[in-house]
Amino acid sequence: MIVVTGGAGFVGGNLVRGLNRRGVRDVLVVDELGAGSKRRNLRDLKISNCVDKDAFLRATQSDKWRGLVSMLLHQGACTDTMATDEKYVIETNFNYSKALYRFCAENQVPFIYASSASVYGAGKVFVEDAQHESALNLYARSKLLFDQFVRQQPAAAFPCVGLRYFNVYGPREQHKGRMASTVWHFLNQYLEDGQVRLFRGSDGYADGEQRRDFISVEDVVRANLFFMDNPAISGIYNIGTGQSRSFNEVAVAVINACRRRQGRAQTSLEQAVGDGEISYIPMPPALRGKYQSYTQANLERLRGAGYSAAFLDIAEGVDRYIGELVEAGVVSFP
Repeated sequence: MIVVTGGAGFVGGNLVRGLNRRGVRDVLVVDELGAGSKRRNLRDLKISNCVDKDAFLRATQSDKWRGLVSMLLHQGACTDTMATDEKYVIETNFNYSKALYRFCAENQVPFIYASSASVYGAGKVFVEDAQHESALNLYARSKLLFDQFVRQQPAAAFPCVGLRYFNVYGPREQHKGRMASTVWHFLNQYLEDGQVRLFRGSDGYADGEQRRDFISVEDVVRANLFFMDNPAISGIYNIGTGQSRSFNEVAVAVINACRRRQGRAQTSLEQAVGDGEISYIPMPPALRGKYQSYTQANLERLRGAGYSAAFLDIAEGVDRYIGELVEAGVVSFP
């Protein structure tokens, strides 16, 4: 049995779908299921069971799951980068992860967990090394604490892989609200009033020119499956495209994906700004000093581990994402 924590969520739900497409159905989903919007992510998935995260944690401290779990994909977390409840975030993201790590260590269960590119803070070097890590918010600190915990353990006799996700976008994220991807928010802004709103210039970048490494959840799933297939590999790895793209480029990709489905000609950044399809707003005070204006994954370690797959370009990835939303009936175009 494969366990996916956060399996009713964004990345977790897509991972379960990826397993299903391989014919794997003996999947235990672990999640907080109070919200109906998250339960919708399970409708088309084939799983063996679904349990509450606290109940699962208690079970791992008994003999209930001993010998039954063949792999643990730990995707569950509090992902709110503006969270201020330190007790809750540390308990959810750090202490819970430590407990699962210990269960896997004791039972020789391969453990793949979601880390985050947020651990690099405002740095400009995105290499999996402590000298380049500096968290800007509580969420990032909780993720970095667990990475540091894993590094401090004796050389694991079981496979243990941490994957530092950069800016992930794709299907099954709509329940995340304000923590959903930039692509999702840009799409909704455009559908609601025909305009995408980006931040004005900051940290030396011009309006909308702040840059991030945006990665499709399709690529995130492929990376997870690669490490599942190669259990001899352990370590912490960046999961990004290795190419930063500006928020302006993302906005244009969203607008053009919509325009194509509306039967309209493609547009450029200059045209979109001139036509009022893109505007710029001040950075909210709550984000000042806590915002990553630039990220770009260094893929040397990932490639060195043998992962050779190409990554979706932002235009293709966004277009595929919006196409899937249309097919699922989540969004529609007149």
